[in-house]
Amino acid sequence: MGALDGRVAVVTGAGRGIGREVALLFAAEGASVVVNDLGTELDGTGTDPAVAAAVVAEIAAAGGSAVANTEDVASWNGAESLVQQAIDTYGDLHIVVNMAGNTRDKVLVNMSEQDWDDVIRTHLKGTFCPTRHAAAYWRGKAKDGKPVDAVVLNTSSTSGLVGNPGQSNYGAAKAGIAAFTVIAAMEFGRIGARANVIVPAARSRMTLGTPGLAEQVAEPADPSQFDLWHPANIAPLAAYLAQQSCEVTGKVFFVKGGQIRKFENWNRTETIEQDDRWTVASLGDAIDTVL
Repeated sequence: MGALDGRVAVVTGAGRGIGREVALLFAAEGASVVVNDLGTELDGTGTDPAVAAAVVAEIAAAGGSAVANTEDVASWNGAESLVQQAIDTYGDLHIVVNMAGNTRDKVLVNMSEQDWDDVIRTHLKGTFCPTRHAAAYWRGKAKDGKPVDAVVLNTSSTSGLVGNPGQSNYGAAKAGIAAFTVIAAMEFGRIGARANVIVPAARSRMTLGTPGLAEQVAEPADPSQFDLWHPANIAPLAAYLAQQSCEVTGKVFFVKGGQIRKFENWNRTETIEQDDRWTVASLGDAIDTVL
């Protein structure tokens, strides 16, 4: 018995890295998987359908069930077609994992409008579109009185939740994904669905291409040593959250190696208060308490 027996999953960005590891583990745990990947370069250019097909072949060779999809998930119609393929192929949809992404790293003053638009579109709209179409399907089932036990897992980053110079576009998108997911979880309860965020720290094309990170995330010299940065370390949490029995929703989890930590939303901290409107001068005397 697998943890995901009978579940149908869509995984975007599943051709490489963390997305691939999630698709492989989901299939090994009994899920039927739609492997979505355009096969683009790291900056989002180009396409290669062989990337998704290779993961499907790997799953099939291990005795699992998967089909390939090469739709652009940041396209309204492409995301709708992706969701519909899962339903048409496997008869239902229970899990959506949004991992498709790209990077165009530059400091703010060197960033072009296209650099901004392409990254925001891929990450933020590419999370919204599949989530929205899946949610519409689940709401329709709920309205028809059919049971719904579904979950969306979205991917954020410390670049968005903590910050990282040179990634204002990527960080803004990833912070937006976290906020989007928390709100989606609030709305999903009425239709029997859940939503959570995974913040992975792992070796991928993105981390290998981030200045200063390549050396950190390299494979250990000793093959017997635990590989802290292996992308497969992320997949078990995704599978746990995707189980039918799991009730966790609206949460943001950081995952690195064997470490899992919960991120909290933006919180109010130190406070200054008086029973009158502040003046510029009085703030000058008091603001240090907040800082």
